[in-house]
Amino acid sequence: MDRRDFIKKTALAAAGTAITAPVAAMLSAAGIHETDGEGTQQSSPAADEEAEQTNEKANRKMKVLLINGSPRPDGNTFGALKEIATQLEKHGVEAEIVQIGRKAVRSCIACGACHKKGECVFNDDLCNDVARKMAHSDALVVGSPVYYGQPNGGVLSLMQRLFFSSGRYVQNKPAAAVTVCRRGGATAAFQTLNMMFQMMNMYVVGSQYWNIAYGMNKGEAKLDSEGMQTMRTLANNMAWLLEKLHDGSPSAPARENERHSMNFIR
Repeated sequence: MDRRDFIKKTALAAAGTAITAPVAAMLSAAGIHETDGEGTQQSSPAADEEAEQTNEKANRKMKVLLINGSPRPDGNTFGALKEIATQLEKHGVEAEIVQIGRKAVRSCIACGACHKKGECVFNDDLCNDVARKMAHSDALVVGSPVYYGQPNGGVLSLMQRLFFSSGRYVQNKPAAAVTVCRRGGATAAFQTLNMMFQMMNMYVVGSQYWNIAYGMNKGEAKLDSEGMQTMRTLANNMAWLLEKLHDGSPSAPARENERHSMNFIR
């Protein structure tokens, strides 16, 4: 039964009288509201607001923030991230690459002042700028070269401070790590970065292989055909997940109100 037939049969059942409470309830359950004298459908302010938010969400272009943890702005790590960004943009997803560059990045000193201030108290590097960008991004990709089987120390300091001081901006967003090396240590560095995502209720996006590319001299990683395909597959998967997360479904699973912290030594 379509909307018009439903209204007609309901009106006949009411025998020309005003819509009664039970009939109004039936109409409401069917998503049909009373009309004014000119037949214009009336909706509630709450419904209008919900529809406006849904339209705004549907029309907003999604964005992925990519962090290049290499001091070389156009090296092999950048090449891998650029491959991801280009593929994301083919899906209509905006991509911004932030360069960590060669400027010093402070380490977290565990002062806890960010919990009162709402951002890191050190405002002389890129941490708070990245936090503000993350607040308006829908997903995160962090890339790093491999130093002794670990990510670059600068990007580790940045991510630790970002997550500790502004973790609210990354919660319930997709994330992925990318590591680039000459020969070995990439999987260990890759695991180190992923451990941070999993502590922040982020959704780790996979690919056809670990997100690793190989190369030493500038541009060599672009010659790693399997590595570049892995980056494109990662981008495809992330774009697909973003679409699913923003199709009007609930934004995040319900969390337990109280967090349980357990110290084994008391």
